[in-house]
Amino acid sequence: MENTLQPLKIESMIYEIRGQKVMLDYNLAELCQVETRTLNQAVKRDIERFPEDFMFQLSEYEWSHMSSQIVTTSIRKRPKSALPFAFTEHGVIMLASLLRSKIAISTSIIITRAFVAMRNYIMTTTAITAELEAIK
Repeated sequence: MENTLQPLKIESMIYEIRGQKVMLDYNLAELCQVETRTLNQAVKRDIERFPEDFMFQLSEYEWSHMSSQIVTTSIRKRPKSALPFAFTEHGVIMLASLLRSKIAISTSIIITRAFVAMRNYIMTTTAITAELEAIK
């Protein structure tokens, strides 16, 4: 089965939190076609694979701040008392090794490419801005 995810859709699910580009557990679960609960249970069974630079849990403040800005965030996606986990690029790759389904693996590849594309865009934009400043 070919994965037909659109890079722009994935890039809209990548947020900057604590100075890192991350994806939230419920978005990853949706993309991998598993329940958020299933994804988080797999992570908790192998928590040693997820140091803080791979995954961290949002604070109540971070989640309430994000929830007010993200229209699609709703109580249906996550109970109010449960705080989401945020996965860095490395965490997403590690997650694919846990889930092991074909969709999880192909999704991980697409997500990794989206992270790389965003990083390249930021680096290019930063370089162009520096060049423009030098010209001024």
